[in-house]
Amino acid sequence: METIRQVDEMQLRALALRDTGKRIAFVPTMGYLHEGHLSLVRAARQYADVVVLSIFVNPTQFGVGEDFESYPRNLERDSAMAADAGVDIIFAPETADMYPRNYATTVRVDGITETLCGESRPGHFDGVTTVVSKLFGIVQPHAALFGMKDFQQLAVVRRMTLDLNIPVEIVGMPIVREADGLAMSSRNKYLSSEMRQQALALSDSIHNAIQAAQQGETDVATIMDMVKSRIKGGQDARIDYVEICHDSTLKPITRIDEHSVLLVAVFFGSTRLIDNHYLLAPMD
Repeated sequence: METIRQVDEMQLRALALRDTGKRIAFVPTMGYLHEGHLSLVRAARQYADVVVLSIFVNPTQFGVGEDFESYPRNLERDSAMAADAGVDIIFAPETADMYPRNYATTVRVDGITETLCGESRPGHFDGVTTVVSKLFGIVQPHAALFGMKDFQQLAVVRRMTLDLNIPVEIVGMPIVREADGLAMSSRNKYLSSEMRQQALALSDSIHNAIQAAQQGETDVATIMDMVKSRIKGGQDARIDYVEICHDSTLKPITRIDEHSVLLVAVFFGSTRLIDNHYLLAPMD
């Protein structure tokens, strides 16, 4: 495995690989890797000859007062984990190279970025789509793999790729969970042991909602009330949103069907966690 830090070097390497007929699979991350990221790496090998993983804590997707400065970073740790998982190239650029002086371009997707995480984190998805479009131009992948834990992000990236005719296959992969059900996240490390226990309300409430839906409950309001009640049992829990939406439009719905996705975002203290699941599919 090799590590490339310069934008120009990564782009030239990617173009050279494509010229020799190699397929590139790409896993974009902000680092502090966990099993969720590594599962994407292992799956990426099925799509290509060369697996590139980026590590870049993107400042443009963090809002005022969010955890950009404190977001966990450890390139040495991440490099060892990436090598063990089978990454061929780590691309770890500096902020000044990704956003040089006088940088003035933003990529924006309308329609599915204003609700859910977009409503509570204004500008977040503009930062996501801008950096992902840049990374696609630099890494030149044939396929890019994203975890479904960030369900809205996956939908937004798919929309951007389609609208801008970017020739990259977008692959969504299932959520990877801890043994107790908590969705893996780099932000889980912020939780105290007590808050960590309270955070299990996310997966518990999703499991209960799936069970209710699969037993025939079709009323969205009833299921949402059930989810909110379970989450509010934690003294440190503060609900950002609980919504049941159509999987492609992300618009709220009133009756459960095969396109219904439950999406939740909850603060435990100052740590914001997200989770989601299709209501008529078995729990991950």
